[in-house]
Amino acid sequence: MSGFTVRPVPVEVPGLTHLHTGKVRDLYATASGDLVMVASDRVSAYDWVLPTEIPDKGRLLTALSLWWFDRLADIAPAHVLSDTPPPGAPEDWRGRTLVCRRLDMVPVECVARGYLAGSGLAEYQADGTVCGVALPDGLQDGSRLEEPIFTPATKAEVGEHDENVSFERVAAVHGAALAEELRTATLALYRRGRELAEERGILLADTKFEFGRDADGTLVLADEVFTPDSSRFWPADGWEPGRPQPSFDKQVLRDWLTSPASGWDRASEEPPPPLPQDVVDRTRDRYLEVYERLTGSPAPVG
Repeated sequence: MSGFTVRPVPVEVPGLTHLHTGKVRDLYATASGDLVMVASDRVSAYDWVLPTEIPDKGRLLTALSLWWFDRLADIAPAHVLSDTPPPGAPEDWRGRTLVCRRLDMVPVECVARGYLAGSGLAEYQADGTVCGVALPDGLQDGSRLEEPIFTPATKAEVGEHDENVSFERVAAVHGAALAEELRTATLALYRRGRELAEERGILLADTKFEFGRDADGTLVLADEVFTPDSSRFWPADGWEPGRPQPSFDKQVLRDWLTSPASGWDRASEEPPPPLPQDVVDRTRDRYLEVYERLTGSPAPVG
């Protein structure tokens, strides 16, 4: 069992209808049918939304996504209409809100991998493949792939695992034309992101995208993009294949949760405990650092 340790109560805002509470974001609809996406400071690990938040995380994710959307627009348009909260919204929504077009969402998590890590490494070690893509022998944890690969997954509800699937499975379920369109867009976006990140001394190991179609049938980039929650970022000067890489994400809190200090048994059905302040601070610092290194600007917090 997994999910929320404490289920958040949706904020009521006149003129908005609450639609969904996710691991990090709350989704509302306006009277005109647009969507309002609010990024909270919630953080998840091991399929649990933790009882402790990371201050300013929602603002950092929102600002970083907006920065990337501007730099990817020639490859895929974004779903964002405005970053101004609707009238009557709480002051805390400022900086963490996106008003978006409603899309017909594609039920495929579109993952690009340029390095071997995570679930891709586990599959490679077992079968020599990642999502059915055969890879050369002799690769290690953190190895750079000769060419980035498209490794889709089925989307899961809160508390469930996404399931890696093959390109052929996506084509069989959703049609060859859509599968090819998703692969082409995913790899083009990844290559752009990797290039920009490398210029700033950061390796983009892998990332995931969500797409939807607008009323004209155009494939549109949705949700978040190239954030520490959706991507695996490594400092280039610390990259060393053959071991887990240092990363700009929530690995600090994952490591604490699985350490004896937490007292938590991941295999049990008990929810994880609250995070100590030093783990919260170090996790926040990683989000701040990757934002400032990528954008070259001070983080929008204070």
